[in-house]
Amino acid sequence: MGQVFGKEKPLKEVMRENKRMITRAVRELDREKMALEREEKRLTIEIKKAAKEQQMQSVKIMAKDLVRTRQYITKFVEMRSHLQGCALKLQTVKSHQAMAEAMKSTATAMQKMNKAVDVPAINKMMADFERENAKTEMMQEIMGDAMDDVMGEEENEEEEDRIVSQVLDEIGISFGEEIPDAPVLGTPTATTESTPGKVAQAAGGGDDPALSELEARLNNLKR
Repeated sequence: MGQVFGKEKPLKEVMRENKRMITRAVRELDREKMALEREEKRLTIEIKKAAKEQQMQSVKIMAKDLVRTRQYITKFVEMRSHLQGCALKLQTVKSHQAMAEAMKSTATAMQKMNKAVDVPAINKMMADFERENAKTEMMQEIMGDAMDDVMGEEENEEEEDRIVSQVLDEIGISFGEEIPDAPVLGTPTATTESTPGKVAQAAGGGDDPALSELEARLNNLKR
């Protein structure tokens, strides 16, 4: 009965009914097999009893029944095995059907998600992000260059001040050691007379243009 009130039953309901029928049939086979096994035991006992009483005709008849009973027991075992195989096939079909439904629901969900996603908006967002990121990197690079320039200028000024101080110190030491004191007007004659000797000694000591100029000025003052 695949339809109820003109409507087709769902596949799950049909499979459930078939599984229930197979389970019921397996239980009936088990009951029949157990009854045949009891009959087998009874026949075995009767055969032994008749054999002891030397009733060979009865023994042969009961032996045929025993063989027939054992054959039916074997058939019931085979039928039970076939029914269990059918149940396993139904379970496999049920698993396939569940997997198909899961894939269908997954495909539907993915379709809805793809419709909900705005691809142009995402592309625009990525382009804006890339542009703003490039601006940020450019600003960082400009700020880094500016800081490097400022720090470089401060270092250059410090280096220049250090070099100037060093040069001035060297010049001061040179003048202090080599340039004699200039004569002062109105000083005693002894001082004036001793000066040409120092100037001459200094002049004889080197060819510095500054010293030559100082010597000429001193000579003019002496005249």
